[in-house]
Amino acid sequence: MTHIAIMIVTLAILVVMSVRYDQRRRRVARLPMQWSLSGQVNWTAPRRLALAVTPVLAAIVLTVMTTSSLIAPRGGQDPLPILLLGSLLFVVAHALHLYLSDRTLDRAG
Repeated sequence: MTHIAIMIVTLAILVVMSVRYDQRRRRVARLPMQWSLSGQVNWTAPRRLALAVTPVLAAIVLTVMTTSSLIAPRGGQDPLPILLLGSLLFVVAHALHLYLSDRTLDRAG
């Protein structure tokens, strides 16, 4: 049950991050999705699609991780630390994407 709670809380955090960012940047039609090493934007996506990518990807990956940990746990191995680490990485990656998007949009004016 703890595994499912972690997955649900992580997805809720990602969705709240996206919704709050969407409310702040309503006037922006497209968000950067990839940057070159020089800091130039390589490609963009429509704002809502860009904000949905990480939560949807996290939902897929965390569902597979949670399901596999509940269906076929290996003897003596607790999958909880891996699920926690995966959840943390998704939240950090999404926060980094939103931060870099803000920085790019603020610089562009």
